[in-house]
Amino acid sequence: MASNEVIGRNVRRFREERQLSLGELSRRATVAKQTVASLESGAGNPTIDTLERLAEALSVSVRALLTEMGIEVIAQTAASAEWRDTGGLQLRHLDQVYGSGYVTNSVVRLDAARGPSQHRPGGRGSLRHCYVLEGTVRLGPAASLTTAEVGDFIRFPAEAPHIFEAVTPMALVLVVTTAPQLSMATAESLF
Repeated sequence: MASNEVIGRNVRRFREERQLSLGELSRRATVAKQTVASLESGAGNPTIDTLERLAEALSVSVRALLTEMGIEVIAQTAASAEWRDTGGLQLRHLDQVYGSGYVTNSVVRLDAARGPSQHRPGGRGSLRHCYVLEGTVRLGPAASLTTAEVGDFIRFPAEAPHIFEAVTPMALVLVVTTAPQLSMATAESLF
């Protein structure tokens, strides 16, 4: 995913949250309306000056425009995995996000007998990147759980209530949590 797509999504998201039209954002940022439209479509290639003007007009930091914010759930099954040979090893690319913030790596052991593990929303823009090491699990936002098996990868926004649940008696999941450095994150919101 290209960084210009991330910027475009974020500009649109912040503009819509503030209930600004393209024209109003353009006026406030003193940036051409077509430039804003091009950025939001992911086709623009903004200068630093343009990013600074848009960030100021939206009352956010430039970093907020560059940081991957909560997006849709991404699922990648082990069966569809693509491995490539590089430097004497095989590599499977799982995911990539842009921005600066907090990263927490955890291995989660789930016991089906304990039932689902329910988690409160993390900070705004936080994501869970989950790779199933053992067993079968159901995980993701409470409203749209995904079943995943060994070798499957799931990424989902953690800014909504979400669940981790073992389907098999035991399961092991590598969880990488990313949270943008938009405000102070608490350890609890990271995992």
